[in-house]
Amino acid sequence: MKGRVSYEQLNAVVEGINTAVAAKYKILCQPLKALNNHSRKLQQRFKDQETKDTRGQFFVVEEDMHEFTQMKVDKRFQGILNMLRQCQRLREVRGGGLVRYMLM
Repeated sequence: MKGRVSYEQLNAVVEGINTAVAAKYKILCQPLKALNNHSRKLQQRFKDQETKDTRGQFFVVEEDMHEFTQMKVDKRFQGILNMLRQCQRLREVRGGGLVRYMLM
């Protein structure tokens, strides 16, 4: 399953996911009055993306990866996510037109 993906590429994706999760939940834990207009819209979008399956768990969507990191979501990225799913490091939750990648 690894194919031609190097460990450096795999680690770069893991670091990108960690960066996106940290940035997302930093915005979510701030009080509403401390946020500017753009951050308020982000916080509302994050709350709308949450479902009963993801409540209390850390998760990101592809849009968060675009927002907080400079990573491209291409076939290589999808393959690396499949590898992480196979190793049970993240879980894919689908629903509502979104694919949520939940950290395990």
